[in-house]
Amino acid sequence: MTSPLPPGSVIGILGGGQLGRMTALAAANLGYQAYVYCLNKDDPAAQVCARSIVGQYDDEDALRSFAAMCDVITLEFENIPTETLQFLENIISVRPHHKVLAVTQSRLEEKGFAKESGFETASYQAVRSISDLRQATKEIGCPSILKTNRFGYDGKGQVRIEEDTDLVEAWESLQTDEAILEGFVEFDKEVSIIVARSSIGEIKMFPVTENIHVNHVLSESIVPTTVAPEVLSEVEKKLVKLVEKMDLNGLLAIEFFVSKSGTFLVNEMAPRPHNSGHWTMDGCMTSQFEQLVRAVCGLPLGSTKALGKVKMKNILGPDDKNWEAYIKDAHAKLHLYGKSDSKPGRKMGHVTYLELDQ
Repeated sequence: MTSPLPPGSVIGILGGGQLGRMTALAAANLGYQAYVYCLNKDDPAAQVCARSIVGQYDDEDALRSFAAMCDVITLEFENIPTETLQFLENIISVRPHHKVLAVTQSRLEEKGFAKESGFETASYQAVRSISDLRQATKEIGCPSILKTNRFGYDGKGQVRIEEDTDLVEAWESLQTDEAILEGFVEFDKEVSIIVARSSIGEIKMFPVTENIHVNHVLSESIVPTTVAPEVLSEVEKKLVKLVEKMDLNGLLAIEFFVSKSGTFLVNEMAPRPHNSGHWTMDGCMTSQFEQLVRAVCGLPLGSTKALGKVKMKNILGPDDKNWEAYIKDAHAKLHLYGKSDSKPGRKMGHVTYLELDQ
């Protein structure tokens, strides 16, 4: 893509969840149309997109038809087969490309990639059998965390390993032949940084966000958080190196553990908008969703300046039934995702509280 896509162009979004929904709304504000390729006709993104195509990720006819309608394609969900992106890349510009997914879909790959870019991580080893797990546990020690190498999220696909843990039971519970054992990190706090890189190589980062988890699910994100300026400067230099090495075009969210000594250890990466960046919709000059649209369309990236002190709180089912209380709160900005099935623990929306700078 050598020149910016003009308003009126069509952005194709792979994935029909709430991240696609909010990306489509941001695209509309800039004059673009958003079409979504999703698995169900009533997915959150399909409710607000100009057009939706329902299909599986291995349906080449449906994918080819979708590509023919679009001017560029992006994604809101990283667990899409890389083969799907490779197929589409032969037809249309896809941002980010399949090589980015290949790194971020694998915990082993992304940790190795982070270390090559100068970051530290928790100690880790690949685990592909019960004998691997026994050996890794001896070397890494306890407590440690056994995770599936792919597809885990929000605490799913992982088990904590203690001295008295039945290793056979733990290994069989994951139902996989590809896992990773990570050393437990005694951290001071968990933070994330969202980086945008455009099709012309411009890079901008959103402020460091402090994240509070409950039962492995993000509960609150808070901006600003305290990070020593010299530490942040070094982290940002490494992030520039990482996204350039990755040849990213779009967004990359990086979750870190911050040790008590102030060291940033990479935990996970996601090449898409991120739950911890939802505060940007109301608390930043440019939201993460608008920034994604700008990045993949070749537009100048927007300012990432925070407007003040911000707290984002996830609304999990069945708390969405209390929507009227949020609406009545003059200090709350409510965002619901249009999901009809409110299950306990399911992300149904979020609410933002903003204290403007004077």
